[in-house]
Amino acid sequence: MNLPDSPPPAGPEPSPAAAGSAPGGDPAPRQAPDVRPGPGGMRASDADRDRVADRLREALADGRITAEEHAERIDAVYKARTYADLEPVLADLPGGSGPVPAGADAPSAAPAAPPRTEPGTVVAILSETKRGGRWLVEAHTNANAVLGKVELDLRQAVLSQREVTINCTCVLGEIEIVVPPGVRVASSASAVLGEASAPFDDPDSPDAPTVRVTGFTLLGKIGVVRREVGQATLGERVKALAEEQVNARLLGRAHRGAGWDAHQGHRRVVEELREERRRIRDERREHLRALRDERRRGRY
Repeated sequence: MNLPDSPPPAGPEPSPAAAGSAPGGDPAPRQAPDVRPGPGGMRASDADRDRVADRLREALADGRITAEEHAERIDAVYKARTYADLEPVLADLPGGSGPVPAGADAPSAAPAAPPRTEPGTVVAILSETKRGGRWLVEAHTNANAVLGKVELDLRQAVLSQREVTINCTCVLGEIEIVVPPGVRVASSASAVLGEASAPFDDPDSPDAPTVRVTGFTLLGKIGVVRREVGQATLGERVKALAEEQVNARLLGRAHRGAGWDAHQGHRRVVEELREERRRIRDERREHLRALRDERRRGRY
């Protein structure tokens, strides 16, 4: 425990006779010193440790810390005894001070706003529905697309549990789920005359959060892609180049050289899109080949 911030004011020194004996001649009992710990030296409760663990889970979901750092800090949180032990765990995160003891001054930094709550079912019928930003992913989420598209962006979302499930139903449509690095994807979705894909570069840490994808698609696509926060897709880059070219023409700056440069840039982006599709196709073929070889080894 820490020493008090300022010692109590010193009173007049008692005489040796008064200090050593009581009025009846017996020795006077000594009083215990009044020592009070500072806010950092107070004992932390289980609720305090749980609050710090929740903030670490949100930081992991936001991509601020890795799965390895999350595991190390969680271990330090549940070994902490005082508030001073909890403060370094959150020092480099937004609103980085630890839990505040009762009666202590509140920190100057405002805590992060809670994630917004969304319905547990996302539907797109002959339309397109997007969900992104800082939102709370419930334990079970249903995504339904009929002749439409549903896009669920989990890069800045907060998972309500370490493992969440997204049940997909897609008919003549598309469901796209975007996850950040460090999140494990477990997909059991099936496709009938369609496509169901998921990334294969899952993290090795057993403490990594998991997004489980279930359901089926008929003449449609269910795709899970891994993307950094702020990273634009190739489709968005193609759209931006097209808008730039149109704006240049409207402003009277579409001379031959600028038009040729824009055309070449468009071709480069299209080639990158083709290369990415080839890479995904080759990874899928390699994965299926490995599964086939494993089945053959088990058979013989």
